Amino acid sequence: MTHAWHDVTPGENLPEEFVTVIEIPRGSSIKYELDKPTGLLKLDRMLYSAVYYPANYGFIPQTLAEDDDPLDVLVLCQEAVDPLTLVRARAIGLMTMIDSGKKDHKILAVAVDDPEFNSFTEAKQLPGHRLAILRRFFQDYKQLEGKQVEVEEFEPAAAAYPIIQQSLESYSEARRRGFKM
Repeated sequence: MTHAWHDVTPGENLPEEFVTVIEIPRGSSIKYELDKPTGLLKLDRMLYSAVYYPANYGFIPQTLAEDDDPLDVLVLCQEAVDPLTLVRARAIGLMTMIDSGKKDHKILAVAVDDPEFNSFTEAKQLPGHRLAILRRFFQDYKQLEGKQVEVEEFEPAAAAYPIIQQSLESYSEARRRGFKM
């Protein structure tokens, strides 16, 4: 059986373009997340707030972010994408959250194979309201759980590249050390 985190190649044009494994489709109020031992998805929780994911949400395989999970990606495209679908994506920005005291980076990306979104190269090209919706979702979605997060403004695509590169290197180093993930 293929493990979504360990066995999927992250791409060839890194760090600008990469493969994203979708965990949560746009429009969902269900928080799925990777079950690290099996590579399948597990139900984490139903969102406590009356909100839904404003973009397809997933991760770049073979990455290890500062929060000890694969690096998160928000993929903009026309349709909701089924969980465990592989989507070729291109980074257009970076949003950083502080969640439980840890940095939690979110790469903002567009689906390379979606003609409505693939011409965007920078987050600032998107309508301001779209960016506000994305940011507000992460400010609000844990409030009714009694959790607070800090959400920074979107940064340009160039800010995402070193985060992606570092996450790829951290994963490789952890695997070399025999770290169980």
